[in-house]
Amino acid sequence: MNIYKSEKGQAMPGPTQPMGPEAFAPREDTVVRWMGSAGIHLNSRGTNLMIDPLLEGFDMPLLIEMPIQPKDIPALDGVLITHIDNDHFSRPTCKDVQPVCRSYHAPQYVAEVMRQEGLPGTGHDIGERFTVGNVTATLTPAEHNWQNESAKWHYREWKLEDYCGYWLDTPDGSIWLPGDSRLLESHLQMPQPDLILLDFSDNSWHITFEGAVRLANTYPEADLLCIHWGSVDAPDWTTFNGNPEDLLSRVTHPERVHALAPGEPFVLRRYEMKV
Repeated sequence: MNIYKSEKGQAMPGPTQPMGPEAFAPREDTVVRWMGSAGIHLNSRGTNLMIDPLLEGFDMPLLIEMPIQPKDIPALDGVLITHIDNDHFSRPTCKDVQPVCRSYHAPQYVAEVMRQEGLPGTGHDIGERFTVGNVTATLTPAEHNWQNESAKWHYREWKLEDYCGYWLDTPDGSIWLPGDSRLLESHLQMPQPDLILLDFSDNSWHITFEGAVRLANTYPEADLLCIHWGSVDAPDWTTFNGNPEDLLSRVTHPERVHALAPGEPFVLRRYEMKV
């Protein structure tokens, strides 16, 4: 695990590993890449998905270089968005990949916003399943409707179903992204996943650090790929300031904790095959 520190003391990943055309090519396994912030690229035997890609146009300074620019992405079978926040639903990124992206998926409200802005968003309910290529996705519950606490966002009621996580079944195992969410009781009653894309932000509208530890230890066979850290230059924001090293002394089988560089490949393995 290579953890660096910014000039302001934030934990940072190692140098970005650029993603070229080979990252999108047909293959015989499933590879996951963290792209910085909460962004994920998945290539499952040639099915290419991105979840919450933030590759350009963010309104805060960054600590990292992005592993790829939208103009360099050769093809996507789908983009999946968890919620409306602009570090997850990056409008510039989503619009600039539209010429090469076959489908967009999101909770119903986010998909409605997509369509208003010219993107062909398909809306889904919590618990709904849909298939893209050889990957089947299921929306899992999340609680992240923080906007209801701020007068700035009172132009609508923000509902629980406007936010989601994704459970992904691939030919090579299962991947679970709980998403930005407080820890829910249902999160502790899932099947054993092979990989958890783990937000461990110590923030009351996120899982909190203690919540992340509890979640990780509920699924002791799952690999833990750290996300939502080391990307945004904001030392005073708890949402961006987790340090994966802090997890090592708290989770069972700490070798499961993976703090990758942006763009670095991770090969998915079923938990019963891990020795």
